[in-house]
Amino acid sequence: MQMPAPEIFKAYDIRGIVRTTLTADTVRQIGMALGTEAVARGVKSIVIGRDGRLSGPALAGALADGITSTGTDVIDIGRVPTPMTYFAAHELGTGSCVSVTGSHNPPEYNGLKMVLDGQTLYGEMIQDLRRRIVGADYCEGHGRVRHASVRQAYIDRIVADVKLARPMKIVIDCGNGVAGSVAPDLFRRMGCAVTPLFCEVDGNFPNHHPDPSKPENLIDLQRALRETGAELGLAFDGDGDRLGVVTRDGEIIYPDRQLMLFAADVLTRNPGAQIIYDVKCSRWVAESIRHQGGRPLMWNTGHALIKTKLKETGAPLAGEMSGHMFFKERWYGFDDALYTGARLLEIVSRWTDSNWPLQNLPNAISTPELNVKMQEGEPHTLVAKLRQGGRKLLPDAKELITIDGVRAEYADGFGLARASNTTPVVVLRFEADTQVALRRIQDEFRSALKAIWPGLDTGF
Repeated sequence: MQMPAPEIFKAYDIRGIVRTTLTADTVRQIGMALGTEAVARGVKSIVIGRDGRLSGPALAGALADGITSTGTDVIDIGRVPTPMTYFAAHELGTGSCVSVTGSHNPPEYNGLKMVLDGQTLYGEMIQDLRRRIVGADYCEGHGRVRHASVRQAYIDRIVADVKLARPMKIVIDCGNGVAGSVAPDLFRRMGCAVTPLFCEVDGNFPNHHPDPSKPENLIDLQRALRETGAELGLAFDGDGDRLGVVTRDGEIIYPDRQLMLFAADVLTRNPGAQIIYDVKCSRWVAESIRHQGGRPLMWNTGHALIKTKLKETGAPLAGEMSGHMFFKERWYGFDDALYTGARLLEIVSRWTDSNWPLQNLPNAISTPELNVKMQEGEPHTLVAKLRQGGRKLLPDAKELITIDGVRAEYADGFGLARASNTTPVVVLRFEADTQVALRRIQDEFRSALKAIWPGLDTGF
């Protein structure tokens, strides 16, 4: 067997290009390593779900072959959103699951998000799988594969938990991702009149890429809101764990502002609780949480890292700028865009004009996530050099936060540069009180990045 490419073992999942760095043989070996780790932890069975990518069936089959070769059983729940795979780990009592998903990456990508015995695998735990493969350190046995469906249980669980104050008329855009197989039925069961956009699951993503963090991917949703007179639009990423929100007027409510709304609601029932947010979020998030009597905690970006911190702190809620929301209150603590959309509708349905509470959230002048494309490995090198350069490279910053990349805080804004752990890009984000301040902060970052990496095209 050929050894897997080291670069597919990311910080909080496994991700690669199908038939290049992520082959069926590679996934089979990962399954053998994962099954062996399951045996070591006393785990008897692992749930496997897959998103709508064309490579999903073959890779899920290879994964199951590898896992069962160690004596660990597999419960195959088929083509489902990633959060439904997480739900199945609870519902079916295994505490363990793998979602075969490329998330929001281009169609040629796929990957694995893994949970064992209630622990989301990340960092050294993922590297341990690679080390098992290199050392051919596997158990041997004869596990079984059985099939199950949790679709109805998942929908029933959400409908029983989330109650709308009144019926709502909404548009949902699934971008041909796997959320389209569940979202229309879920929101209709909740009492919504639903206009579906691109809810036919198609791994070619023929209409637009299923990444709601990019404004260009929300144009169709904005148009549909104008044409239908619906009061709110929800957009889902490729595997259904990230949410985008658009108002009737076409305004994008970015996830950090969504988090402010969720925090205010959760804190009414959990006074003084800690709320976690990632380094990409607005300065207003911490201010809003404090105003509601909560305790804000900034943390690393990454679904596995946030979930681990949520579990460690006992916080009832966490959120990321990318669109991942984690409800521990009334839910299970994993990122679930379908449940998040339901909780959003529950809150805004209390108003006659559901757009009012969204449009009146604190706001600042900001950029969306900006991605600077580089070669594999280069983003981490660049950001490490920026961290080492510190105040010499960013002299006007009053504070540098380096828990994840470099976030420079200014009196009137912030700038962030961090290396993505899923694709070879540097992620940038800027926020300021005025356009003049925003340009000044961007100029300082541009100069710093080009001083480190001459000829770099920052794109701003």
